[in-house]
This record gives sequence, C-alpha cells and structure tokens, in this order.
Amino acid sequence: MQRTSRLKRELQMLSTEPPPGITCWQAEDRMDDLRAQIVGGTETPYEGGLFSLEIKVPERYPFEPPKIRFLTPIYHPNIDNSGRICHDALKLPPKGAWKPSLNISTVLSSIQLLMAEPNPDDPLMADISSEFKYNKQLFMETARKWTQEHAVQKNTEVVEGNKENTPDQKASSRKRHPLGAQQEGEESAKKTCV
Repeated sequence: MQRTSRLKRELQMLSTEPPPGITCWQAEDRMDDLRAQIVGGTETPYEGGLFSLEIKVPERYPFEPPKIRFLTPIYHPNIDNSGRICHDALKLPPKGAWKPSLNISTVLSSIQLLMAEPNPDDPLMADISSEFKYNKQLFMETARKWTQEHAVQKNTEVVEGNKENTPDQKASSRKRHPLGAQQEGEESAKKTCV
C-alpha cells in the first residue's frame, strides 16, 4: 500500500515538475513498470541524443531501489551492453547508497549526471573505462558515434524499417570498440561493479 501511494505521488511530481531533460511515465497500466527518457547533456558526447530507460519498481519500494536499465545502447564505462547501470544510488548499503528518502526523480537525475561525468574508477565496462582514462579523444568519438547511431531521433517519413531506440536491436549493433580477444576475456575478470 505504501508503495502504491508513494509511486502515485512520485509520478504526479514527475509529470508536473520533471527534472530538466528527464521524462518518466507508466508503461501500460502497471504502476511498477515505468519508462523514462533522458536527454543527453550539452557539451557531452551524448548531446542531441534521447536515451530510453526501463524502470522496474520492486515490491519493497522504497526500502529497495528501483531496477533501472538503458533500453537505448550507450557507450559508457558505467553502463554495460544490456543497459545495466553501475551506480551507488541503485544498490542497497553497504555497497550502495540507496535509502528510502531517495526517489525515482533523484535517481534519474543522478543517472543523467553519471552520463555527463562517468566514474572510470568503478566501471562496469573495463575496456571503455580504460579508454576513457587513457585515450579520452577516442572515447569521445566512439560515444558520439553511438549517440548518432542509436539515440538521435531521425525524421523519416517511412516508419517501416526504422528501428532506432528499440531494445531488440541485433547484438552486433551493441558491440564495443574492438580491443582484441584477450582483452575481452580479461574484461569479465576486471568488472568491479555488479
């Protein structure tokens, strides 16, 4: 009961006073299944992109954090190929910083900030983290390219064949910058954030 009343208040707040660059709504008629969109920040490689997210609200919310993942592919050291996000606000203590006083609006704002300021010291994607730290120009170019390919809404008159921003894109479109087979094997061993 507490979850339902709190979610109603939060959704009302998100519709009347959304954070800048963020929208959130119910998917169908289910209160525990939400969708959100975050506009890529200016002066970031995500500028001009519109990134869709899925939010699953657990039964024990607000005592457990919502499960949030990107539906739009994004090239980021703290976000993996499945769209999972490595962020303290999405995990319970002692490893995380979730507390019941946080809400979906504040978590979405913190994800927007993470997009603008990646945390390479707590990566989900070790290869991208390394690139961010040691070859930032290549990281920025690749992230911009991914944003153009996956997150920029194209004005097309033909709806058929336009598969932008859909979660069921082929896995090949989500492949990261190739760094060699041995580094891919090491990647899973280097993942520190789960």
